[in-house]
Parts: sequence; C-alpha cells; structure tokens
Amino acid sequence: MTVFIDTSAFYAVFDRDDKNHALAKKTWERLLEEDIVLCTSNYVVVETTALLQSRLGFQAVQGFHEDVLPLIHVEPVAGELHKAGVSALLAALRRKLSLVDCVNFEVMRSLGIKTVFAFDPHFAEAGFELIPETA
Repeated sequence: MTVFIDTSAFYAVFDRDDKNHALAKKTWERLLEEDIVLCTSNYVVVETTALLQSRLGFQAVQGFHEDVLPLIHVEPVAGELHKAGVSALLAALRRKLSLVDCVNFEVMRSLGIKTVFAFDPHFAEAGFELIPETA
C-alpha cells in the first residue's frame, strides 16, 4: 500500500502547537512502523519547506529535509501533470482550493494512490481516503 502525504500532515507533525499535532505524530509513527510506501510530490516539498521556514524556522526545515524526506518517495511533477492540475483548478472556480492540491490529486490518480495522510478536507472532497479518519 502507498500513502500520499500532504503539507497539512507534515506541518502538524512538526508544529507542537498545531491542533492536530498529537494525532499527526501518532499517525506518522504508525505509518513508519507499517509496511507502507510513503509518497509525496515535489510541490508538497516546496510548499512544506516554505511553511516551516516562515512559521517555525530553519531548524524545522533542516529536520524536514534531513530526517523526514529520506524516508519518502518524492514524485516529481512533470509538465502534463502540472497542466492537468491547472485545468482542474480553473474548472473548480474555488478560491480556497490550491494549485498544489489540484496537482497532487493528479499525481495521486496517475500513481493509483487512494489514501492520503492529510488534514485538508479537499482530498476527501476529491474522492481520496483520509488518514487519520477523523481528519
């Protein structure tokens, strides 16, 4: 089984003050113990890096890049997936839906990934299974 990891999950794991931190940390530890392939996109890496840098500082960025990313397959976004994500974003006409989310939906579909570790309800709206389930 492969689980995609979203920025919302990465951030909740790192930020002890995040409302989802305890659940995120528990879920992260469980995912590492199970026989699961962890995957994300290079768009999530950029988004997470920027968020951690701006809110938590360089130590969090360093931990993310040196301790977390080596455990995860990072799927590069090619031109066609980017274009499909832009098309989905423009078709949705929703202010709160991001280009990164739309591209990630395309990445997940292209890889056949149905499950995502996220606290962003847009993934469930797009038909993916969220873990933790209470997200």
